[in-house]
Amino acid sequence: MSLRSLATAILTAAAVAVLAAPAGAQQLVDAGGGPKNGSGGVAFIAFALMCAGIAFALFFMDRVRRRASDDEHR
Repeated sequence: MSLRSLATAILTAAAVAVLAAPAGAQQLVDAGGGPKNGSGGVAFIAFALMCAGIAFALFFMDRVRRRASDDEHR
């Protein structure tokens, strides 16, 4: 194994470890603070944005698939 491939493997492993660290967080927004804290609204907005993002991604992927399918049939 060359030095360059070893360095690439180490840097790749380090990048994956650093980028995957936020996925380990179990609760990014605390929604259980009660009505005085107001964090329940933040959690709702975060959830709504996440749902909208997923719906948009699914719509976009289906549109790309349909366009590719139409181009094959022409």
